[in-house]
Amino acid sequence: MPYLLDTNHCFRLIARDERMLAALNERPLERLMTSVVVAGELRYGALISERRIENALAVEDFLGRIDQIAVSPAISQIYADLKAGILMKLGPKDRSRRRAFDLTKLGFTDNDLWIAASALERDAVVVSEDPDFRRMAAFQSLDVENWLS
Repeated sequence: MPYLLDTNHCFRLIARDERMLAALNERPLERLMTSVVVAGELRYGALISERRIENALAVEDFLGRIDQIAVSPAISQIYADLKAGILMKLGPKDRSRRRAFDLTKLGFTDNDLWIAASALERDAVVVSEDPDFRRMAAFQSLDVENWLS
């Protein structure tokens, strides 16, 4: 089974976290991937950090060693289906209020929805500490693991 690493797990891997390294020893490295959305979050984090250059170099080194899933037409459809499904279940029932409703009020960010859609398209397990991915699993058959717990 392939594994799509979320930002928190990628960050821990870049930082050489012992729990993360131990978890990797139990899984085939060639089955690891991440999303270009995660890559953007990692790059952003490096740019706003106190050790900007050092962190940016570490992020680029990491990204050069892991497959990054680009957004495709299939992923964009899964994203739309997932976001619409969550909105219909948890958002306002009134259609006029639903149009302007912000799902971040319910804890679902667009970045996380794109990451989940990428994992669903690749039939991959999302590896994350973020509990919102588990909440998304109620709307799609999304597998989620936390290797840091």
